[in-house]
Amino acid sequence: MKLSPAERETIILFSDADDTTSVYTYDRRLIKKLDALCRKCPEEVYEEKKRSSAGAKSYIVPKSCVSVREPFSRARREAASRRAKEAGTVPPDRSKGRDSDE
Repeated sequence: MKLSPAERETIILFSDADDTTSVYTYDRRLIKKLDALCRKCPEEVYEEKKRSSAGAKSYIVPKSCVSVREPFSRARREAASRRAKEAGTVPPDRSKGRDSDE
C-alpha cells in the first residue's frame, strides 16, 4: 500500500522521566541519517524492532540528539552564503539518489 506524503509522518516522543527519545519516521533522508548514527554509535542510537510494512522505521536516540532551534534570519543566510562563495564551497548535488515519490 502506497501512502500519500501527508500520511508519511515523523513522530518524536519523549518524557521527562527518560533520557531517550523514540523517533518513528517514514522520511527516507532521516532514516539514512539515523541508520548511519546506529552504525556510528550503536550503544546510544538503535533501531527498535517494531517495523511498519509501509516503510517506516522506529529508533531510540538520546534526548540530546533532538533540538528545536530558531530559523536562520535572512541576514545570517546571506552572510553564510557570502562566506561560502568566498571560500569556493560548492553545494552538494541533492538530485542524485533522490526518490521520486518524496
